[in-house]
Amino acid sequence: MDGNVNIINWFEVSVSDMARAKKFYETIFSITLNEMEMMGMKMAFFPAENMNGKISGALVQGPMHKPGADGAKLYFNGNPDLDAALGKVEAAGGKITMPKTKINDQVGYMAFFIDTEGNGVAMHSSN
Repeated sequence: MDGNVNIINWFEVSVSDMARAKKFYETIFSITLNEMEMMGMKMAFFPAENMNGKISGALVQGPMHKPGADGAKLYFNGNPDLDAALGKVEAAGGKITMPKTKINDQVGYMAFFIDTEGNGVAMHSSN
């Protein structure tokens, strides 16, 4: 594998209520997710300009996508300071399970939260 390629290039967050989940992520990250149906699933895509080696993903509602707190842990980019997005989590219907916590000076900070669908996810930022 080319050393310049991200080992992860796509993620999917399972949801049971697309409208609720879309509103939650749009609120906490101040973004717009574009919806479409594909292969029998409802999807809402996170913004992605010129993907060239960058990671993106979507919210997905379908028979093979079941939300849960114990699945893979996704770390959303909370730069420059995850406090901005994390501060919106509970008002948007989520629950913070680990507040902003320093990893170390080189790596930065992390936090865990449960989204409106019951998924356990995380954020990371340098500051």
